Amino acid sequence: MKTFLLFLILFAFNKIQAQDTDKSLLKRAKSIVKNLSVKEKIAQTCQLTLDALLKTNDQGQVITPIVLDEKKLVQLIEQDKIGSLLNVSANTLDLKTWRTILEQIHGIYLSKRVKIPIIYGVDAIHGANYIVGGTLFPQEIGLSATWNLELARKMGMITAYETRASGVPWNFSPVLDLGRKALWSRYFETLGEDQHLASEMGAALVKGYQGSALNSPYSVLSCMKHFVGYSYPNSGRDRTPAWIPERQMKELFLPSFKAAVDAGALSVMINSGSVNGIPGHMNKNLLTNILKGEFGFKGFAVSDWEDIRMLHTVHKIAENQKEAIVLAINAGLDMSMVPYYGNYREYLDLFHEAFMEGKISKTRLDDAVTRIIYAKLKLGLFETPMYPLDQYPDFGSKEFQATAKQAALESITLLKNDKQTLPLKKSEKILLLGAVADNLIFQNGSWTHTWQGVDSSFNTQNALNIKQAFQNKIAPSLLKYEKGYELTLLNNWENCALVDLSKVIEEAKLCDKIVVCLGEMPATEKPGDIRSLNLCEAQLKLVEELQTLGKPIILVCLFGRPRIIRTIEPLASAIVNAYLPGDYGSSALVDLLYGEENFSGKLSYTFPKYDGVMEHYDYVNAETLSGKTNKNDAIDPQWPFGFGMSYTSYSYSNLSLSKTSMVRENDSIIAKITVSNNGKIAGKEVVQWFITDEYASISPANKKLKYFEKIDLLPNQTKTIEFVIHPSDLKFVGENNEWILEKGNFIISVENFKSTFNLD
Repeated sequence: MKTFLLFLILFAFNKIQAQDTDKSLLKRAKSIVKNLSVKEKIAQTCQLTLDALLKTNDQGQVITPIVLDEKKLVQLIEQDKIGSLLNVSANTLDLKTWRTILEQIHGIYLSKRVKIPIIYGVDAIHGANYIVGGTLFPQEIGLSATWNLELARKMGMITAYETRASGVPWNFSPVLDLGRKALWSRYFETLGEDQHLASEMGAALVKGYQGSALNSPYSVLSCMKHFVGYSYPNSGRDRTPAWIPERQMKELFLPSFKAAVDAGALSVMINSGSVNGIPGHMNKNLLTNILKGEFGFKGFAVSDWEDIRMLHTVHKIAENQKEAIVLAINAGLDMSMVPYYGNYREYLDLFHEAFMEGKISKTRLDDAVTRIIYAKLKLGLFETPMYPLDQYPDFGSKEFQATAKQAALESITLLKNDKQTLPLKKSEKILLLGAVADNLIFQNGSWTHTWQGVDSSFNTQNALNIKQAFQNKIAPSLLKYEKGYELTLLNNWENCALVDLSKVIEEAKLCDKIVVCLGEMPATEKPGDIRSLNLCEAQLKLVEELQTLGKPIILVCLFGRPRIIRTIEPLASAIVNAYLPGDYGSSALVDLLYGEENFSGKLSYTFPKYDGVMEHYDYVNAETLSGKTNKNDAIDPQWPFGFGMSYTSYSYSNLSLSKTSMVRENDSIIAKITVSNNGKIAGKEVVQWFITDEYASISPANKKLKYFEKIDLLPNQTKTIEFVIHPSDLKFVGENNEWILEKGNFIISVENFKSTFNLD
């Protein structure tokens, strides 16, 4: 860890140095752009996938193992001078292959045959998931359940270190889309349903990725995804339209991006769908007026896969490809993920035609290219496109793996524990069930070694699945494993079926407790579309049959999004939400189940009870009235946002405010609460502070998260936690779609304690 620790020591010095060079780098970027031809500028906006450079067979299929095609390399980079490449080919690559490829690519720049280096990007969204031996963390939905900003930052730092070790300096992460449509296939990539939690965790990831200086060997350029509203499609299906009122856009969907910009993010990927009928790639108000104008974003905006083309082919906005390019570039897009070899020449030529016809101005083109080159300069690519491999001795290290396991430990959430069913005892005989317990793909999800993550042949060597983690924990005679159900794809849709039910029942009769692992097929983007949140019938049926035996049942949920388990929840004695915890999640899970570690995860979303009802914690009063009971009891989730149990017990007391009134400007109130660990074991508690506006000109939310802090408490230890309330914490978007501050009465709440104050 010596190299990595040195990076931490230099953190503060590099930050000061980075601030000093920003203006000079921008001036240098403008000077470089000034000396480029129009065609060279346009080429900088062109991004191609790696396959465009690889040798293929007579049928046009990439030859494996992959090899760069020297003719394509010369044509695309030396002659056409494209500015960016992305992606892995079909599957994860080892460090040697990555570096061989990138050394060849950068060799053209280093030999001075082109003026500007390539910027290369990958989707390293939960660790270095496209490098053999990289450290895999929980997916973002699990990371957010840690409520631990320092862990998020460390995940970013380790991912940056290992990604840069391969020679790749740009990471398409974090996903800052708000998780408010559980049906959406990329829900697991979000940081939950709350804008404050997503903002804080997302900013921490950006700081981890980018460090204090982007030209460090251990930093990567982060990329905010997907600006903005992508995660809220009306249909629930990927890349389909969203309708988001301006008030909702400003209050819910934009804050996480603003926080990331403030944290220094210098690239952004654009929403592939449309919002209010306007495709993301031609939404000038969002891209130019808000992101680059109001937020002061200094970086560049890149499209998602083939999305400029889709303005013509899918969205039916542009009558032809040239018009699509004009609309996107003029709206504020800076780089196009073209991404195929067959389409790139058309893109370059049509862009050039549009420019010569005056449809794209020199000012707009220069601005786009300046932003791209500025980011390349910040990364230090002009001086050092790649650092030597010997600068990365900690790649895949035990220390990095331990951090990934810690992230899993702090994410996994205990939702139910009747009669102290957990922790398990090592003397108990356990029946372990579930197809998802016997393969790493189900605890990693997609974007793992392959795009969809379903090919188990690339699973990380020596990483344990859940069955293996149990085998490492208890004697062979005390563990019996059966599948119970099979989980596969049938005609591209998730399918499961019971397996040897009679045998499972006979084995269950011989055990003390039953652990049933529930899950879903890894999937993302369009292939990940589903029709319902209901868990497949075979998994539900398995639990129903087992319940008749009267044995304690522990459910372990390996879900990328909440799935409906309403009918089997009463049948289980304990329920654990493991999310998608990564390569070291199984070891973390089993340590938690046996009480060697304590649960501290908290839900970052409202866990629904019914498939057709969408509920979030910040509901308004009108949503609470039930026509069935005529009471305000309509809100009925399976578990609420922020919920999570522990093996110890915490108590809150002595909520106090420094005063009960504040004025609008330059004032504050200090809120304090005492938190105690009343149990016999150490634990981590997430202290969550909410504010409620009692009456407002726009129907106020039930409550809004404003501050959180995760604290360590030893047995019988007490800590006092402080939250400083500022007038800005009370603002909301009013009738005229502007942030406003209204006087009135407010409630501060933490756990079951509440206190009131007012704003004059």
